[in-house]
Amino acid sequence: MAKVLILNGSPHANGCTATALDEMIKVFEQEGIETELIQVGNKDIRGCVACGYCSKNGKCVVNDLVNEVAPKFEEADGLVVGSPVYYASPNGTILAFMDRLFYSTSFSKQFKVGAAVVSARRGGNTATFDVLNKYFTISGMPVASSTYWNQVHGFTSGDVQKDLEGLQTMRNLARNMSFMIKAFADAKEKYGLPEVERGAFTSFPDGK
Repeated sequence: MAKVLILNGSPHANGCTATALDEMIKVFEQEGIETELIQVGNKDIRGCVACGYCSKNGKCVVNDLVNEVAPKFEEADGLVVGSPVYYASPNGTILAFMDRLFYSTSFSKQFKVGAAVVSARRGGNTATFDVLNKYFTISGMPVASSTYWNQVHGFTSGDVQKDLEGLQTMRNLARNMSFMIKAFADAKEKYGLPEVERGAFTSFPDGK
């Protein structure tokens, strides 16, 4: 069975972001997609210190939730990352988590489907959405889209439940993501994955 890993970057396990993610989970269940929700936003997650430990040992030097989630991410067919908006950007905790999760894992993320979900009382959604999508697009992960940018509005979970268009966007996102996961699985079996070139690495070491 296909599986989607869902990360909640909010410190509130039952807040606005969770309400949006729960709407997606209902659809994933209808589509026969297994889900696992991991609460990240209330954990003590430090940022990457660029020590190079992961390149030699295959995991982050800080043995916390990042190393626990890494094998789950490797097995998953898709990744949903949810975050509240803090100063028109994602929550600092989920950013630190994503930096270390993506940097410390060497397994291929090619054609794992990615989706970012953001929640705000009023503004900053699209800027936050853009930051989170960068993790997918540098990793060969197709990005699932919906009928609007993947966002909900509200100050409380009850407010989000009144955002009917936002919840509709979440449901359509989950349906599109489910379709992509199934379609890519069929295409992988029929055609295999595209070749990935890795030879060129631009660093301008001569200073020119």
